[in-house]
Amino acid sequence: MDDFFTRTTCTHCGGSLRDGRICSMFSTDCICIPCSNKERQDPEYKKAVEADHEQIRQGNYNYEGIRGGKL
Repeated sequence: MDDFFTRTTCTHCGGSLRDGRICSMFSTDCICIPCSNKERQDPEYKKAVEADHEQIRQGNYNYEGIRGGKL
């Protein structure tokens, strides 16, 4: 079972998800907003977003990201 909505800590930094959560653009990790902001600085971020959008256009709403699965 997916633990996205029941997790209390960020998969990347271990910080609290109390102030918000989002799925990583690179994997299926559940991350906090500060980690999401850090992800946006990654050189491959644009590539990850484009790949995600292409998968959605193809009907795949469960894409695991360019780095796949959990990091």
